Amino acid sequence: MIQRPHFTQLIEAAWKRRSLVWLKGVRRSGKTTLVRSLPDIEYFDCELPRTARLLDDPEGFWGELKGRRVALDEIHRLKDPSRILKVATDHFPSVKVVATGSSTLHATAKFSDTLAGRKTEVFLAPVLESERPSFNHATLHDRLFKGGLPSFLLQEDLPPSDYAEWLDAYFARDVMELFRLNKRASFLAFARLLFARSGGLFDATKFGRECEADRRTLANYLSILEETHLALVLKPYNTHKAVEIAKMPKVCAFDTGFTRHAKGWTSLRPEDMGILYEQLVVQETSALLQRTDLHYWRDKSGREVDLVVTRHGKPPLAMEVKWSESALDPSGLLAFRALYPKAECAAVCQDASRKHKRAFKGLDVTVVDLPGLKDIL
Repeated sequence: MIQRPHFTQLIEAAWKRRSLVWLKGVRRSGKTTLVRSLPDIEYFDCELPRTARLLDDPEGFWGELKGRRVALDEIHRLKDPSRILKVATDHFPSVKVVATGSSTLHATAKFSDTLAGRKTEVFLAPVLESERPSFNHATLHDRLFKGGLPSFLLQEDLPPSDYAEWLDAYFARDVMELFRLNKRASFLAFARLLFARSGGLFDATKFGRECEADRRTLANYLSILEETHLALVLKPYNTHKAVEIAKMPKVCAFDTGFTRHAKGWTSLRPEDMGILYEQLVVQETSALLQRTDLHYWRDKSGREVDLVVTRHGKPPLAMEVKWSESALDPSGLLAFRALYPKAECAAVCQDASRKHKRAFKGLDVTVVDLPGLKDIL
């Protein structure tokens, strides 16, 4: 069984704060494998009728498990999951519970209570760079081409139909069932278009024309993709609105494999690798920080910074992402630093052999590769 130590450590740390961990993540991201790998875990599959019958009496169920570690997998399949978890946290705090689902609690019609103040959330992302070698010694090219869903990355020959089948299952079991949305063709057309344009500015008018949907419908679709972790919306970072872009967000797809497939690429050229690498860095940053409130920056002259991370009590971190360090253009970072003199600046480059500093017109930029990203966040 492949271990994912970063996320195991997050769960263990979360249990020290609260007795309930909500493990969220997209379909087939490895939630079941992860919870079953936890030490001394009592595992229950909530899709099974037997498990549902046991949980018809939550008081009796938890009473038999005092002091144990318990995994409730796919708990949103049950009739009243929030009641079951609330009984555990309020009356059996010695039980350490990890519950899995594809969506955040407040996004689904199944949950009458979001368990605010009772749970800690952990997001299981697609395969991290530090985990990649454990998956059949996958190369970075494999990770960019196939994506980071463990079952996809482990396949030697990945049929293109697997991506369509995954989306069909996602719509049927996450979107239609949990959000009561029935417009399958329109919604999936929007998702595929968004994947194909991952990393670009989100212009609702253009998307609406191509998907034949109004702005309100598109806003709902995008909200569902955000809640189910298929899209990461990067809002523009701005405090100087007179010179900065302030409204139009960027949208990043959840996985490079789905972006590559949506673009119709059957092989990767060097320029394609750079596009997917930028997406991977955004995904990795979100996973390592366990945050979705990331930003990009652009001024009205067109100068841009790929990624901006806000930090409590510290200046922002501005990052450029390039496949090759030789292509690094500091103009965006220089313009950003002129507005935010205390900002820290960095570049993530695939071919950076070690962490080092480069100076551009008096601006120090820390350069790292993807494994070194965690050292600058």
